[in-house]
Amino acid sequence: MILPIVLYGNPILRKKCLDIDFSSYENRKEINKLIQNMFETIQKVKGIGLAAPQIGKNIRLFIVKTPYLNGVNISNYKEVFINAKILKIHGKESKFNEGCLSIPGIMGNIQRKSNVKIEYYDKNWKKQKKTLTGICARVILHEYDHIEGKLFIDYFSSTKKKIIEKKLMNLSEINSL
Repeated sequence: MILPIVLYGNPILRKKCLDIDFSSYENRKEINKLIQNMFETIQKVKGIGLAAPQIGKNIRLFIVKTPYLNGVNISNYKEVFINAKILKIHGKESKFNEGCLSIPGIMGNIQRKSNVKIEYYDKNWKKQKKTLTGICARVILHEYDHIEGKLFIDYFSSTKKKIIEKKLMNLSEINSL
């Protein structure tokens, strides 16, 4: 099922998300269905990552699927991140033009480090600890920001924020209808 994407201005995008209690079979079943729907959603909208707050859920869950970026096959990484915790961000800093499904029509060069070490539960509810690099690390950092209540526009300079202010106001108004 394709899920509606929450737009900028919705307060859930600014909340720090809660850990998922997956001790019961019913909770796991519900989360597994949500994960399936999230992958269907990013497939439909041609996204490369989606966090639970972007679909109105205040839980520590995000997915990454990065087979293509701008039509170029860059990697084939698909993963589910449940109750993720970043352990270390390191490496060379670089800029990349990022966008966000919750803030359509706005792009910006965001400076991020090239490597991330992260601990999380995967789709099989197994604890993982991995270090990822490049575009995978960048997408993870972007989606992780979502579950921490942070948006990529928070990295913009004050000048860039002023330039996009009207677009953000329009998105907020659409969201409040």
